[in-house]
Amino acid sequence: MGKLKVTQNRSVIKSTSRQKRTMQALGLSSRHASVELSETPAIMGMIEKVKHLVSVEKIK
Repeated sequence: MGKLKVTQNRSVIKSTSRQKRTMQALGLSSRHASVELSETPAIMGMIEKVKHLVSVEKIK
């Protein structure tokens, strides 16, 4: 399993409460914030739900 760098690109102001909670669970709280996460099925599912708000890069 690899590592991912997830960066929040868009605001969550007009997002649903479920999407806001998903962003908090990923550790993202403000625009241009980045976190490094493991590439697990659970994390990939969370990213899929908010893919319009974040960008993802693979880290070696």
